[in-house]
Amino acid sequence: MKTTEMLSKIKALLNANVKLAQMTLDNGTIIEAESFEAGQSVFIVTDDERVALPIGEYKLENGQSLIVEEEGIIASITEAEAPAEEVVVEAEDEIIETEVPEEVASEVEAIVEAVVEVIAPAIEEVKEELKKLKKKFEESYEKKEEKEEKKEEMSKRFKHSPERKSSKKQEIKFSTNRNETTLDRVLRQINK
Repeated sequence: MKTTEMLSKIKALLNANVKLAQMTLDNGTIIEAESFEAGQSVFIVTDDERVALPIGEYKLENGQSLIVEEEGIIASITEAEAPAEEVVVEAEDEIIETEVPEEVASEVEAIVEAVVEVIAPAIEEVKEELKKLKKKFEESYEKKEEKEEKKEEMSKRFKHSPERKSSKKQEIKFSTNRNETTLDRVLRQINK
């Protein structure tokens, strides 16, 4: 038997109207209960019927939290959280803004300051090392450029000069004791 049916039967038996309190969740859903206390039944109001509120934690419009551990039964209602204080932490070039409850704000601020004090020397060391590395890189880059310039100068100084060809033609004779053919005579005439 559904809880809504049970409630309607109880109403019929008592012949009395039970007035239920209504509240709205932060998402706009309307819920109702006899009273918003632990142990009371809670329902989601729809056009046709009322549905038991499923298990979970729900935020109400007024900031309270409604916790349901058994379907349709309120386990607890917690009050709205204390207003949060904005803490601004400055670190070198960055500003970080967060919302922190007042009780925790002073402790968080002290912790952040302690961390910054511990980390600051390490950051300075890293900056110094970075400067040294940049300087070394620039020096090595300059040396590389100087070497390239020297190579270019050396290549301009030396020019390729192949050996000169002698103006005398060398005559090669093959088998001088053989009979001269027509081809041999033609070739001899060309080579002159």
